[in-house]
Amino acid sequence: MTLKPETQQSGKPTSLAAGITARAEQILIMFIIMGLELFLGSGKLTWTWAWVFIGIGLLSLSINAVFMLRTSPETVAERGRPKEVKDWDKLVGGAWLLGQYFLLPLVAALDIRFGWTRELATLWHVLGAMVYGLSLGLTGWAMITNTYFSTAVRIQADRGQQVCTTGPYHYVRHPGYVGFFFQALSVPILLGSIWALLFAIPAGVLMVIRTAIEDRMLQEELAGYKEYAREVKYRLLPGVW
Repeated sequence: MTLKPETQQSGKPTSLAAGITARAEQILIMFIIMGLELFLGSGKLTWTWAWVFIGIGLLSLSINAVFMLRTSPETVAERGRPKEVKDWDKLVGGAWLLGQYFLLPLVAALDIRFGWTRELATLWHVLGAMVYGLSLGLTGWAMITNTYFSTAVRIQADRGQQVCTTGPYHYVRHPGYVGFFFQALSVPILLGSIWALLFAIPAGVLMVIRTAIEDRMLQEELAGYKEYAREVKYRLLPGVW
């Protein structure tokens, strides 16, 4: 796909291109760090389930990127360079990011190296992989559907943000966070590390906290969201909350 953004007289790329580049760099760095943690931490380059974990992530990312760059490159740019971040989200979102993408893989790798967890049956690994893939798919669906799906909690007045009511948002108000929640819980099972749940469970709790605070903010600050909340009653889990 060829992007044809306008450029400034100085020849610098526009914020759209810069944001997309920033997002690509962020994702590349994240995968490199996780790969180093998994294989150096475990001491095994032949760790099958680590390769499955990375492979599922890269496949999901590739599919997501194709759709988003075609339909909403502005969303990719926003995710790469959000213009502001709520102070509370710097804490909650930052802690979630640290636990989910850095501490969890590291503990899982050390678990494999030192054998803290008794080897799980293959069926458990496969189940974890299936839930992980489905969770990534749900989050990806939410990103593709909602053109305001940012990495930062904010009202995107600069982009004319509106309430998204289609796709998975027809069923729950924060479907992307449902995906993040189950990603956190499924990765330790996929990798075969019960000890990694020490960071996966707090990561899931942090996502619930983020959902609660963000939903309150949206009801107070985003036009039409209160009406949407009356129609779609549940934040994460239909019939529960």
